Amino acid sequence: MSHKNEGLGSESEKHVQDHQVLDAMDEDPADVLPHNGLKRTLKPRHVQMIAIGGVIGTGLFLGTASDLANGGPAGLLIGYCVMCSLLYSVMVSLGEMVAQFPIPGGQYALAGRFVAPEMGFAMGWLWWFNYIIVLPAEISAAAVLVSYWTPKGKGDDTCTTGICNNAMWVGLLLIVVWAINFAGTRVYGEGEFWFASIKVITIIGLIIAGIIITAGGGPNHETIGFRFWNETGGFVQYQGIEGAKGRFLGFFSVLISAAFAFIGSEITAVAAAETMDPRRSVPRAIKTVWIRLALFYLTSAFLIGLLVSPTDPSLKLSSTAAKSPFVIAMKNAGISVLPSIVNAALLSSAWSAACSDMYISSRSLYALTIQGHSARWFSKYLLKTRSDGLPWVCVCVSAAFSLLSFMAADSGHSAGTVFSYFGNMTAICGIISWSCVLFTSIRWNKGLRVHQIDRSTLPYRAPFQPYLSYYGLTVCVIVVIFSGFASFIHAFNTSGFITNYFPVPFFLVLLFGYKIIHRSKKIAYEDMDFVSGSSEDIPSEPEPEGFWAKLKANI
Repeated sequence: MSHKNEGLGSESEKHVQDHQVLDAMDEDPADVLPHNGLKRTLKPRHVQMIAIGGVIGTGLFLGTASDLANGGPAGLLIGYCVMCSLLYSVMVSLGEMVAQFPIPGGQYALAGRFVAPEMGFAMGWLWWFNYIIVLPAEISAAAVLVSYWTPKGKGDDTCTTGICNNAMWVGLLLIVVWAINFAGTRVYGEGEFWFASIKVITIIGLIIAGIIITAGGGPNHETIGFRFWNETGGFVQYQGIEGAKGRFLGFFSVLISAAFAFIGSEITAVAAAETMDPRRSVPRAIKTVWIRLALFYLTSAFLIGLLVSPTDPSLKLSSTAAKSPFVIAMKNAGISVLPSIVNAALLSSAWSAACSDMYISSRSLYALTIQGHSARWFSKYLLKTRSDGLPWVCVCVSAAFSLLSFMAADSGHSAGTVFSYFGNMTAICGIISWSCVLFTSIRWNKGLRVHQIDRSTLPYRAPFQPYLSYYGLTVCVIVVIFSGFASFIHAFNTSGFITNYFPVPFFLVLLFGYKIIHRSKKIAYEDMDFVSGSSEDIPSEPEPEGFWAKLKANI
């Protein structure tokens, strides 16, 4: 790949000059830094696996435990169907915009360009906050998975040996996450490629194993079939509430908590700023999203409902013995060795998700600084990059916040409880961000018509627009409004209410605070910028011909 393909921000002499200016002046960095210092080092295969890795995460492997317990097998499946349709609407809408404008900041940079500066500001900082929170959630989930092997996880609640200390496991996990992120974007992309490969192999193996177990092919030769569907009628009575109301609330609780399993798929938009030839790479990653959703999410949700009873005590995340439903199913079937192998693969998934979270949070902070949305006195430091394009100061800031993961080591909280706290908060942050993406897409489509731009000329054209965006926005608003309903059942749950609704006022304060201080206005359709930062301006090489040429280009 030629040097020119490193993108708009790869001019090394200009990059050095920009940073010399920043060191010497106290001006707004948005005024003195016309180019960003990131380099396009991610290859097409990296983008493909990053997109897949963003779909398969801890929420699917571990979060489905509480979803099954609360909603039953039918509630779990229906809730995941709705969330899959929502994620599809978000991904194709975002993919259409990012493939045309692969700029630093991804979705919130686009919101600032096509909606209003205050939305870009509020969405960007909420996005950064989301991944500062979700990283400890993933590390806490990893600590839950590790407890499967420790004496404490086997029922010895009085275990005080080092192996039972979550702080040790959290520390070891964080060291690897830090090492991968500080090694640079190319190393992160390579690591995510192999981590995602493990995820794909694992999920396909789990699906095959699940089919065999439910058909009676396990060591105990017990045929499960639709036993748990028949026993529960597909639903459970949420929190002991009788009748149709209890069953509906069980399904609705899945709809809300399942959002955590789907957050993170948008990482493709952030990675596009460091991707070679995004005009081709991004559409390829987006076009197959529906296949990944159907194969990984819906098939897994259906099989989990067949394999494990909603009343199984191991599904409770507050239990130190909490495990993935797949591992529970294998253990119940009498399989002795395979559960540990699968649990190790799931642990690598949590590890991978944590690496991605630090990557996103650091790049988000860098993009916000480029746009002039961070503290001016600290901006010149946040914009510093290494020779390989790594925004190392931003990575250091994200690494500092990752120490929140040690909450999972607090003797007063189990790792599973901490995972639930962080998971609820980050799910609502993600849904609010999705709402902004979909609203941006609606205005994007209107802007294209005003500027008389034919959508067929775009590198990727999202289907069913703008109707799909309207549908997704409606679902997002419903989920956000009713996300904390469980806090009012039986007795008011203060911690649950705060973790669910805190992102809403936080976002509104950012939005209206910026608008009041800067007196910003909504971008008129006639003033929308459909020129600068276009992927058409990024040089690319011809598509390689032949098997070996294509293989070499993607390695």
